[in-house]
Amino acid sequence: MISLSRFLAPGLVALMVVFSLPLQAAEQIDLRKSLGLTPAEKAEFLAEMQQMLGSIQGVIQGIALDDRDMIIKAARYSGNRMARATPDSVRAKLDDEFKSIGGPTHLMFEELVIRAETDPKEDLLQFTANIMNNCMTCHAKYKVD
Repeated sequence: MISLSRFLAPGLVALMVVFSLPLQAAEQIDLRKSLGLTPAEKAEFLAEMQQMLGSIQGVIQGIALDDRDMIIKAARYSGNRMARATPDSVRAKLDDEFKSIGGPTHLMFEELVIRAETDPKEDLLQFTANIMNNCMTCHAKYKVD
């Protein structure tokens, strides 16, 4: 006679693994540094992040359509003008490491405006990828909660 437990045990183990995956993910600790923003500062900051993402999307779309004016317009939104518009209360909470990523990222958008006038599309796409690397580095180190 075949033992039923021989078949049930592997199935139960598989079910335990499957159902424990969401629990494991929920138990993971987020080691990113909190910026410690107030709700109003958080809203302002996240609006800036959304604008930067919108700029990246506009740049990529401009490259795809070979529309240099679109690239320039999209990149300008996230350049130094945006950095200068950051409220002082938010700026005071940003540490030097954050500033060492954020400042150059805004400058890269400014450089992209200039490059968009003459650089080949492939170079513009690579430069946009470099901007995104800065974005990814920052998002891996910091959180807004």
